[in-house]
Amino acid sequence: MKLTQKQKTFVEDLLKRMTLEEKIGQMNQESPSIVGGFDVPFSELIEMLTDGRLSQEEFEKILSTAKQDYHEEDIRAGRVGSVMGQDPRKANELQKIAMEESRLGIPLIIGFDVIHGLRSVYPIAIAEACSFDDSLFEETARMAARESRAHGINWNFAPMIDAARDSRWGRVSEGPGEDPCLGSHFARAKIRGLQNDRSSVRNYVAACTKHYVAYGACESGRDYNTTSMSVSNLYNVYLPAFRAAMDEGAATVMAAFNDLNGIPCTVNRWLLRDVLKGEMGLEGFVVSDANAIRECVAHGIAEDDRDAGIQAAIAGMDMDMGTHIYKDLLQAEVEKGTVPMAVVDEAVRRILSVKVWLGLFDDPYVPEADIEAYEKGLPAEHIALCRRAAEESMVLLKNEGDLLPLSRKQKISLVGRLADMADEVCGAWAMAWKKEDCVSVRAGLEAAGADVQYYPCGGPEGELDEEEIARACTEGDVIVAVVGETDAMSGEASSRADTGLPGRQRELLERLLRSGKPVVTVLMNGRPLALRWEAEQLPAILEAWHLGIRMGDAVAAALLGDVSPSGKLASSFPAVTGQCPVYYNHPSTGRPGSRSKFTSRYLDAPWDALFPFGHGLSYTSFAYSGLRVGETADSLEIALTLKNSGGREGTEVVQLYTQDVAASLVRPVKELKDYLRVSLAAGEEREIRFVLPKSDLGFYDNTGAYRLEDGLFRISVGGSSRDTLEQEIRLQF
Repeated sequence: MKLTQKQKTFVEDLLKRMTLEEKIGQMNQESPSIVGGFDVPFSELIEMLTDGRLSQEEFEKILSTAKQDYHEEDIRAGRVGSVMGQDPRKANELQKIAMEESRLGIPLIIGFDVIHGLRSVYPIAIAEACSFDDSLFEETARMAARESRAHGINWNFAPMIDAARDSRWGRVSEGPGEDPCLGSHFARAKIRGLQNDRSSVRNYVAACTKHYVAYGACESGRDYNTTSMSVSNLYNVYLPAFRAAMDEGAATVMAAFNDLNGIPCTVNRWLLRDVLKGEMGLEGFVVSDANAIRECVAHGIAEDDRDAGIQAAIAGMDMDMGTHIYKDLLQAEVEKGTVPMAVVDEAVRRILSVKVWLGLFDDPYVPEADIEAYEKGLPAEHIALCRRAAEESMVLLKNEGDLLPLSRKQKISLVGRLADMADEVCGAWAMAWKKEDCVSVRAGLEAAGADVQYYPCGGPEGELDEEEIARACTEGDVIVAVVGETDAMSGEASSRADTGLPGRQRELLERLLRSGKPVVTVLMNGRPLALRWEAEQLPAILEAWHLGIRMGDAVAAALLGDVSPSGKLASSFPAVTGQCPVYYNHPSTGRPGSRSKFTSRYLDAPWDALFPFGHGLSYTSFAYSGLRVGETADSLEIALTLKNSGGREGTEVVQLYTQDVAASLVRPVKELKDYLRVSLAAGEEREIRFVLPKSDLGFYDNTGAYRLEDGLFRISVGGSSRDTLEQEIRLQF
């Protein structure tokens, strides 16, 4: 995010004309308050929708019938800088009040959680990351930006780029997985997609990277929990994606709920001022997460709201989401000198700069033609992109005996309540979809011409239907069982102590296997599941995640062989929940896990992942050979031959890993450094080349300093983190 000198001058001139009350107003974000029969804040209503207390239909009914207070009088008085939005006509009304009826005519920045699409919902982030497709990451973000602007939203609370290694944490669904390299690629691409098409104000929004920082490391995977870690772990694992986003010009950042080493991120001056705004160079502003300033009292670091507000402002928290603490209490503290005026001026300067960069002072409104266009339905190109994203995000975990793909001549017994639940395909943090846009697995198979008969049988909740199970086992040639989680079982406030299949779904699969019919399992879930029994017993497993509005079409295409799965896991899958956190890039230990008892292992579970990071099968096969590693003054040049050794065209994700074999700090056993998606015809082979800058072979120490150390490095290339060719090279920097 860069301003011209003219824009900077405009901001400074405006700042000089503002009263203290107007300045603090810019630091205040409001949500519409639902009044009347449903008296809760809009933010709580959103939470109720995402955690399953409200259905989509109930949510829409409340919004359509309840009276809502949009704080119009405060907007007129200049006491509001931002609002939550979704309704484009209401956004225009509020912008008109701000522009024409407030003293200084400062537009609102209107935010919303557009995590993986607004109406055109594409796969949840942990799924999309499995595509390892940077161009896809960027395209879907660009689509979300255009759609957001057409709905009056100019600020997306996205991307969520928390590194997450513990699948018990529900919000693992919202981010790109466990790896800092993949997370950094994802972050850069999403920032480009959301922000870089500035050919029109209709095409870009301000990104808001979240949650800063280390929220994904919450203790025991329990949401909102404490986080403790070394500086080197913070810098090497949890900060890289945020650093990448800042390098790409991310406009804003949302601070995390958690404390880090005893200091909540919301009031952590070192994190916000020294690291984020200092080292990383954030030019825009920082917003709290919902109610997070007030929660510092519950954390025990502030005595009351007043104390929390003082600490947050001084630490560098520029905007308060939802508590009114800045709005109600900050002016008195500035007048007393407790909070310096310079702190307020800096925050407001940052907020105004983002508004200027967004073009809001010149054109804050949504054209009626744009509103009407979406009322008629989704653009065909959006639907096509959502389907492509869904097809690329699926991961074939197992395919014993080449059971997949299925033939359209086979009679399919489709089993599981999830298979016919179009309202479950979008997953967590998707709040603006329309059911008529969503395609269930059943509808997708039927539309694709499969010979399919549907049997509900059972799901993540409720009992099994014995009669339906018996019919499904009798009547089909092959059984396709769709099992997993509802969308409310992952996402915020949805941590799970047991990450196996919920409810009686394993029992359902056992009954289906007893039939002797081949059983294909389609997983529909928001986190890596603990699947030791399933991996041992089931012949074919397709990880389909929550794939968005075209899920059914994509799953049908994969099951019937119209597309070959090409996704690779962005997160390791545990065999049992007790392995969590499990991740491929763990530090080396003095006694690495093995069959020997006195090693880093479990007595009752494997010592490593069931399905590792980077794993994913195809309907064809790929052979790697001839790894060669050369050196120039500034880089390593790595080459190998990749051959499609199977019988059909396919796409492989070639993954490059390194290991610093001996260093001044214990380093991971393997680290992803780059990847390439390569499509090959049957029998085709190609030379694959990577150029790896030597500067990427360093690490951050426990002072936060970046170190490049001479020594032996192991270079690995392959189709997963576990299956690689390896070569060693000794380097001097």
